[in-house]
Amino acid sequence: MSTDSALAHSDKQYSLHPYTPLKAHRENGPFVISRGDGVYVYDDTGKRYLEGMAGLWCTSLGFSEQRLVDAATRQLKDLPYSHLFAHRSTPPAIELAEALVSMAPEGIERAFFTNSGSEAVDSAIKFAWYYHEARGNPTKKTMLARKRAYHGVTIAAGSLTGLPYAHDGFGLPAIPVEHLSTPHAYREAHDNESDDAFVSRLVAELETTIERLGADTIAAFIAEPVMGAGGVLLPPDGYFPRVQAVLDKHDILFIADEVICGFARTGNWWGSDTYDIRPDIMTSAKQLSSAYQPIGATLVNARVYDALEEQSTRLGTFGTGFTYGGHPVAAAVALETLRIYHDDGILEHVQTVSPRFLERVQALQNHPLVGQARGVGLIGAIELVADKSTRAPFPAEQKIAMAVANAAKEHGVIVRPVPGDTVAFCPPLIIGEDAIDEMFDAVGQALNDVLAELPH
Repeated sequence: MSTDSALAHSDKQYSLHPYTPLKAHRENGPFVISRGDGVYVYDDTGKRYLEGMAGLWCTSLGFSEQRLVDAATRQLKDLPYSHLFAHRSTPPAIELAEALVSMAPEGIERAFFTNSGSEAVDSAIKFAWYYHEARGNPTKKTMLARKRAYHGVTIAAGSLTGLPYAHDGFGLPAIPVEHLSTPHAYREAHDNESDDAFVSRLVAELETTIERLGADTIAAFIAEPVMGAGGVLLPPDGYFPRVQAVLDKHDILFIADEVICGFARTGNWWGSDTYDIRPDIMTSAKQLSSAYQPIGATLVNARVYDALEEQSTRLGTFGTGFTYGGHPVAAAVALETLRIYHDDGILEHVQTVSPRFLERVQALQNHPLVGQARGVGLIGAIELVADKSTRAPFPAEQKIAMAVANAAKEHGVIVRPVPGDTVAFCPPLIIGEDAIDEMFDAVGQALNDVLAELPH
């Protein structure tokens, strides 16, 4: 870490960092990123890194897209702020809602703007509760989520997140939530259990849970099409359609959390398209603006919107919203992002380079430290093991995934350690095949470096 600069000293002295061991940060200081160009970023010493995580799964168009800078500048000159409360609107917010709905999965009709993915998930929870209240089912409040899921860190969204570090010390969950098994066959399937049998067992667990809790108490099921921060976990074939059939039978809404998967990350515009999900409510953020401005959205289908409208008529207003929701500068940048996706053929580009990306991910399966390599589109991961034949993990105190990520950084590539001794890859969508090779060459070297340091 670059700890000698005045900036680094100030950061240690005054900043409180998220997802960071606070004492260690105060002692060691920050890794300061000072500028970016294309798929690369530079630290405050001038060293270049290939950003293999697109920041936090979000900077889809890289770090120097001039059209987005220009869109923000124009909007700041025209109208730096207005809100969407009480019938007010702005041209960027109106146009963005139309553009977003037009490319959303079939059935999605309306968009509600937030400032982040966490807020989008919070809003989805509220919409589900509001929907059931409108339908005369006020007891339907419990949310179904999955272990290792990531849905944000606000009090409600953090309650849905199925990772201990988001709960520990905060007294979460704070809303009624039931966490179901993780659909990760590599770790969760029984010996010699087929994917079909594994899915049947997960669906049976869902049905049993609904019977135990009572369908009249359950509002919605929420799922990432691909579980991102939990380890880049891909669902088994047929999982989501079978889950959805159970939910439909019990009037339980399906919330698709597309905060990471949305906008071509999985090789289709939406993870819902990739995995045959028909969401009632959908969340998006991150790549919505290529992270150039903070913005998220909660989208709803016709039956949910109709209930929201009916209830707001009964109550006199739709009593939720954010001061900066649909902020005109953020909306203008997001709108320009969607235009670039279409103008530059970003979806087609992802489909073109994805085979090379997935080939390089899969090749890491041969490394002695890698138990499983997995990926779809331009998102992937390797799960590290102490013993490939038994799938035995390393002792937690070894922090083996962190060691690989740190070694990769020494070779000029940023990747991310995530739970389950897993190293994740999620580069900007504009990445080319040469940069893909550069990234995985460095990861291969990092794996070798860590292997060489292990006791034999």
